[in-house]
Amino acid sequence: MTRVAVIGAGPSGISVLHAFKSAKDKGADIPEIVCFEKQKTWGGLWNFTWRTGLDEYGEPVHSSMYRHLWSNGPKECLEFADYSFEEHFGSPIPSYPPREVLADYIFGRAKKSGLRNWIQFRHTACWIEYHQEQKVFSVIVHDLVNDCQKRELFDFIIVATGHFSTPNVPEFEGIETFPGRVLHAHDFRDAREFNDQAVLIIGSSYSAEDIGSQCLKFGAKSITASYRTNPMNFDWPENWETKQLLTNISGNTAHFKDGTCKDVDAIILCTGYLHHFPFMQDDIRLVTTNRLWTPGLYQGIALENNPRVMYLGMQDQFYTFTLFDAQAWWARDIILQRINLPSAPDMSKHSAKWQERESTLKTDEDKIWFQGDYVRELINQTDYPPLDTEAINELFMAWEHHKHQDIMSYRSNRYRSVITGIQAPLLKTPWSKAMDDSMAVFLNNHCPK
Repeated sequence: MTRVAVIGAGPSGISVLHAFKSAKDKGADIPEIVCFEKQKTWGGLWNFTWRTGLDEYGEPVHSSMYRHLWSNGPKECLEFADYSFEEHFGSPIPSYPPREVLADYIFGRAKKSGLRNWIQFRHTACWIEYHQEQKVFSVIVHDLVNDCQKRELFDFIIVATGHFSTPNVPEFEGIETFPGRVLHAHDFRDAREFNDQAVLIIGSSYSAEDIGSQCLKFGAKSITASYRTNPMNFDWPENWETKQLLTNISGNTAHFKDGTCKDVDAIILCTGYLHHFPFMQDDIRLVTTNRLWTPGLYQGIALENNPRVMYLGMQDQFYTFTLFDAQAWWARDIILQRINLPSAPDMSKHSAKWQERESTLKTDEDKIWFQGDYVRELINQTDYPPLDTEAINELFMAWEHHKHQDIMSYRSNRYRSVITGIQAPLLKTPWSKAMDDSMAVFLNNHCPK
C-alpha cells in the first residue's frame, strides 16, 4: 500500500487529513496516512502555551500564540467551504472572534471528520531522506514520551509544519547591555507584562501591528514602532509614534536612523520568521523566504526536483485556512493520480509565470487578488466545495479600508458569510475594551443558549 507521511498536525496538516477523509467518504481507495505531530494535541500555532524556548522534552516550543490574540482578519475570509461557523457554534458570531473561539472552530471540523487516529502525537521528525533507487523516503521520528527513535518508509512526504515558529532575530549594536526586557514576537505571551512601559516594536508587518495594539490595549505607556523599509500607515493613537530603523542602543536609549532617540523599557522584535526544516535532507529541503510565490514549488506545493515531496502553507498569507484546504486537496489528488504532473520544464514555466506576476505587485490589494487567483486555480482542479474567491477578495478589500479608517476599532465591523450568506452580528463590547476574551464569555455574549 502507498504510504504518506504528514509532518505536522496544525491547520495545514489537518487540511491534508481532512482532504483524504473526504475522498474516503466518497468511496475512494486512499493510501495509508501517518501524521507526526510533536505537540500533545493538534492545532499547531493555535495551541497556546505559557512555555517559551524549550518544551518539557527539550524541543523548541512551536507556538507563537499569545494569550489575548483575536483574529486580525474577518472570519468570513477564512471560513471552511464545507464547515461554516454557524454549523459549529449553532448561531452567527461576530466577524472577529478571539483566539479560543477560532481554535475551537478549527478543532471542531477535525473532530467531526474523525482524524485523530491518523496522528501520532509527541512524535517529532528528526530526519527524512530520499532513496532514489527504491523511490521511497526513510523517516526517522523521535517518540518523545518513550524517548526512543523509530524509522519508517513512505512513498510521499507532505511537510505541513508552517513557517511561523523559528524566529528571525537581527542584531543591533548595544542590545546586549539593554537593561530592560528583549524578546521576539515568538516569545510574546501576555501584553499585561508591559503595562505602564514604553515599548519599542521593531518591524512593520502584522505581528508588529497587532502586538503593539495589544500592548496599548492593556496599558502600555507608549509604543514606538521602528521600521526598516516602509512604516505602517495607520492613524495610530497619540501615544504611538513611528521611527526609522533602530541603529543602536545605549543604556535604555534607542537611537534611530533619522537621528532621533527615545528612552524605552522593553524591546519586542517583530522581525519575522525563518523557513526552517532541519529534518529534511538537503536536496529535498525547501529554501526560501516569506513571499507570495515560493520558487521551486510547482503550484506552490510540489517540489519541482522531486514532486513526491510537498510543502503546504509556505507562502506569505492573506488567505489562511482555505488556502491550506485548496493546497491539501490538490496534493491529495496528485497522490491519488487524479491530477497528472507536467514535465519538469513545464513546471518551471508555470512557476516563472506566477513569479513574474508577483514582481509587479505594489499594494496589499494587488497581493490579495494574486493569492485569490492562486487559490481559485487550485480548487478548479479538484472536487473542493465551491468557494467564491472573488467575493472573499472583496471582503479583504473592505477589511483593508476599515483598518485604515480606524486601526484600533476595525474589529467592530461585520461582514456577510460567503458560505452561508448570513450577516455576522455586531460585536457587543469593542475589542479595545474586551479584557475578558475567553470563549465562554464571548459566546455567552453573542450566542446565548
